Amino acid sequence: MSSQKGFILVMGVSGAGKTTIASAIAEAFSGEFLDADTLHPPQNIAAMQAGVPLTDDMRSDWLGNVAESANALARTATGPVAIACSALKASYRARLRHDLGEMFVVFLDGDKETIRPRIERRAGHFMPPSLLDSQFADLEPPRGEPDKGIHLDVAADIETIVTASCKEFRRVSAHVGTQPSASPGRSRAALRQ
Repeated sequence: MSSQKGFILVMGVSGAGKTTIASAIAEAFSGEFLDADTLHPPQNIAAMQAGVPLTDDMRSDWLGNVAESANALARTATGPVAIACSALKASYRARLRHDLGEMFVVFLDGDKETIRPRIERRAGHFMPPSLLDSQFADLEPPRGEPDKGIHLDVAADIETIVTASCKEFRRVSAHVGTQPSASPGRSRAALRQ
């Protein structure tokens, strides 16, 4: 991960604020923003609209699309590529890591009571509130993985989350040899209120 470049994965369940945070991070670094939701095959969107949780097989092509698009953006990007992608399971992040290389991970963590009202208020999105339970069932927080990053509470305000994410990305990107030293499971920002 070179200084101020590379890939920033903003992950978490639906309604955690991934799109808002990833787009703000990309803007802060004059980088590129990628919304993984726009890359779902039509059959995945139809399934979610019908209230059917996606399987690992259904997510496989989608993750390939995400990595391909992120790599394409990175070729001409002047800053990092910030990817808003649920990446709920360790295997999904491993797939992205295989295709992209080293990633900085921003894990947006929150409970159902905080996140459900956000989904219920959201208009025009294919993910119904009924699928939130399946999202939490699939969620494997990024602990013990090789990615560097930060673990943040979604209850914090947007500015606090973006500032903390950018600060940590700058810190780990500045290390000699570009080998950041903090991982999502070991470097938690104290944002719980």
